[in-house]
Amino acid sequence: MIPAQCSDTQVIGLVRLFPVTASDPGSPALRLLLIPFLVYLVWLSEIFLLAGNNRLLEHPEPVGIALYTVIVCILTGMIIPVICIRKAFITGAVNMFQIGFRTRHRTILACSVTCAIGLGIILLASPFGTDRFAFANAFLLLLPTAAASVMVCWVLAGTHVQAFVRSGGAVRSIVTGVVVTGLLFASATLAGSPSLWPDGAFFWLVGIGMGSALFYFAVRDVYATVILVAGSGVFARAGMFDSGYLHGIHPGIYASTLLAVLVLLALHLHLSRNYATIMVPAERSSAAAGEQTGPE
Repeated sequence: MIPAQCSDTQVIGLVRLFPVTASDPGSPALRLLLIPFLVYLVWLSEIFLLAGNNRLLEHPEPVGIALYTVIVCILTGMIIPVICIRKAFITGAVNMFQIGFRTRHRTILACSVTCAIGLGIILLASPFGTDRFAFANAFLLLLPTAAASVMVCWVLAGTHVQAFVRSGGAVRSIVTGVVVTGLLFASATLAGSPSLWPDGAFFWLVGIGMGSALFYFAVRDVYATVILVAGSGVFARAGMFDSGYLHGIHPGIYASTLLAVLVLLALHLHLSRNYATIMVPAERSSAAAGEQTGPE
C-alpha cells in the first residue's frame, strides 16, 4: 500500500494492478459498503443484547463486563473489522495511514496532545467536580467500547465509505464519511443505554459522532480517537453511572479494559508486519501497470 507521494515517485495501488469488475463477487460496492455495514449491524445487535438490555454500562458487574468486552468489543468490534480490512488492503482501497495506525512516534505525539487538551477540559469542567477518581473509573469502563466504536464506525465503515466515494473528490469523501459515521456512532451509543437517554439525545449524539469523525479523518490516529471518544462518552453519560461503581475499585473490570487495549495493540502490530506501506518509483510502477494491461 502506498499512502504518500513525493516528487520523484509515482503512487500506484494494487487496485490498479489487479482491477475489480462489477461482476466480480468482490466488486467495490460489495467490498466497500455491504460487508462493513453487515458487521456494524451484528455489532449493534450485540451492544443492545449484552449492554443496553440490562444497562450494563450504568451498573457494571465483572462477569457481564468480561463477556461484553470479549464478544462485543474485541471479537466483533476489533478482530472482525481487521479481517474485513484485509481485502481492502490487498486491492489498495485503503492503507495504514488511512485507517489510522501510524508510527510509534506519531501516535505518541497525537495521544499526548489529545490527553493534554482533555486534561485541561477535565480540570475546568469535569462532570464529577474535583473527584478525579470517579472520572478515571468512568473513562476506563468506557474505553473498550470506545475502541470498538472507532474500529467499527471509522476504521472499517468510515474508510470504506470514503474509498467508495473517493472519485467524487476530497470534499465529498470527507463530508460523506463524517455524516455516515456520525449516524452510526449515535445509533450504537443509544443502543448501549436505550432507556436512559432523554428525548432529542440522538441529535447531539450525532454531533459528538461527527465531531469525533472530523478528528479521526484529520488526525488519522486510532489511539487518539479512542481517547477522545471515551472522554466524550464520560461527559455524555455523567448522570447515568452508578455512583457506587465510580467510587469503588474493580480489578476485574480494569483487567477487561487492559485486555481490550492489548488486543488493539496486537492487531496494530499484525497489520504493520503484514501490510507494510512502500513507495514505488515512477518507472517501476509504470512498467508494472504495462505488464498488467499487456498488448491487446
